[in-house]
Amino acid sequence: MKRLLARPRLPRLRLRSAAAALTAAAALLLPLAAAQSAHAATTTCEPQGTLSAGDYTIQANEWNSTAQQCLTYNGGTAWSLDTANFNLPTNGAPATYPSIFKGCHWGDCTPNSGLPIQISQLGSATSSWDTTQVGSGAYDVAYDLWINSTPTTKGQPDGTEIMIWLNSRGGVQPFGGKTGTSSAAGHNWDVWTGNQTSWKIISYVLQGGSTSVSGLDVKALIDDAVSRGSVNPAHYLIDAEAGFEVWQGGQGLATKSFSFSASTGGGSTGDTQAPTAPGGPTVTGTTASSVSLSWSPASDNVGVTGYDVYRGSQLAGSVTGTSFTDSGLSASTAYSYTVKARDAAGNVSPASAAVTATTASGGGNPPPSGGCSATYTVSNDWGSGFTADVTVTSGSAAIHGWTVSWTYGGSQKITNAWNATVTQSGASVTAANASYNGSLGASASTSFGFQGTGSGAVPTLTCTAS
Repeated sequence: MKRLLARPRLPRLRLRSAAAALTAAAALLLPLAAAQSAHAATTTCEPQGTLSAGDYTIQANEWNSTAQQCLTYNGGTAWSLDTANFNLPTNGAPATYPSIFKGCHWGDCTPNSGLPIQISQLGSATSSWDTTQVGSGAYDVAYDLWINSTPTTKGQPDGTEIMIWLNSRGGVQPFGGKTGTSSAAGHNWDVWTGNQTSWKIISYVLQGGSTSVSGLDVKALIDDAVSRGSVNPAHYLIDAEAGFEVWQGGQGLATKSFSFSASTGGGSTGDTQAPTAPGGPTVTGTTASSVSLSWSPASDNVGVTGYDVYRGSQLAGSVTGTSFTDSGLSASTAYSYTVKARDAAGNVSPASAAVTATTASGGGNPPPSGGCSATYTVSNDWGSGFTADVTVTSGSAAIHGWTVSWTYGGSQKITNAWNATVTQSGASVTAANASYNGSLGASASTSFGFQGTGSGAVPTLTCTAS
C-alpha cells in the first residue's frame, strides 16, 4: 500500500493473486453531465507529486516502481495518466496508485472536505466518478476509503481500508479472499475481506464492471461493512480516494470528473455546527530541533474534543489540550503553523491565524547522542517476495542522523525502498536516513520501508546515531 508525510506518502501495501480478470460491461449509471471549467493543463512527473484541484488533491503516488509516470490536470476534477508503461507481475503489489482524494491523507488535508466524521455519526456519503479506461495492461479502477480510530493520523490508518472496485483487467484481484456478496447501494457486489498487520481491508467488486457511477450511495457500503464486522462504528472516516492501481501499462487511464460528499446525521438531531477557529498560536519556545506552541481554545455548541496542528499544509500532530511541541526539525529554519479545532461529530473549524517560528542555530558540535534503536516488521509476505517496515527511535537525547544495518540469513534481496537510502552487498544491508527524517528529538521515531524478493527470518538490526 502507500504510502510517509511532509516526505513521500506511505506506499499502499496490497497483494493480489493472479486470477481471471473482471469483465468490462456497460456503465453502471449515467456519467456526470456537469462540464469542466477551463483550466490550463498542469503536469507532474514526480513519483510523489501532487496537483491541486480546488477542494481535491490529485496525487501521483508511485511507490513501487522507478519507471517514469506523468499525470496531467485538465481543470475541474479531470486528470489523466499520460506517461505510464509499468511491467510488474500481478501476484505482487501494484507499481502505483495515481488518484484524486478528499479529506486527510497521511496528514495532508484538503479544504472544505467535511471530514473526518465518526462512522456512527455519518448521515450521508455519496460519490460520482466518470473514467476513461484502456483496453490493455493490468489495473483496477477503485475507490479507497480510509477509516481510523482517531479523527486524524500522519501515518498508516489503523482501522479499515474500504475499496470499491468499479472495474479491473489483466488478472488482478483484491487483497484477501472472497467471503460473500452484497446488494448494498442498489448494485451487486462480490465482497472480499482480509487483514493486514494493523488494519482490516474489505473490498466491494462491482459485478460486470463499469466505467462510471453517478450518485453512488457510499454510506450504504460503509453500513454493510459495519454489519460484517469489518468497520468499527466508533472509528472515523478520514479520507476518500479514487484512482487506478496499475501493475502493467496504464497510459491513457483518466478521470473525466469526480465528486465526493459526506455529512453527519440525518435530520435536526445531527451536530453539523463546526467549532470556532482557535486563537492564533504563539511560540512559547524553540530549540535547534523543536518548536513549542500554545493557543487560546475554540468554542463549540456541543464541545471541542481536540486540536490538529499543521506545519504548512502538513499535519504535525493532534492534541486534546491547547499546547503542542513539534520536534525533529532542522536548525535555523522557519516554519509556519496553524491550528484547527474539531468536535465529537467530526466537524472541523476554520484554521487559526498563522504564526512563524524559526528554530535555533545548531551551533558547533551537536549535543551528545542518546543513541537509537530499530525494529523490523514484515508487513506482507507472499513467499517469493515481501514488504517490510523499520521503525527508528532515538534515545534520551536528540540525534541528527541515523544508520541501520543488518545481515540477512535467508535469500532476501531488496528491490526498492522509501524514506531511506538503502544499499545491499550480498546479505549485508545498510539504510541511512533521508534528508528530511534524520533529525529526531529525544525518544522520537521515524520509519522507512522497502520491498524485496525471497524469504527468510527477521534479521537482528544495529542502529547507529550521529
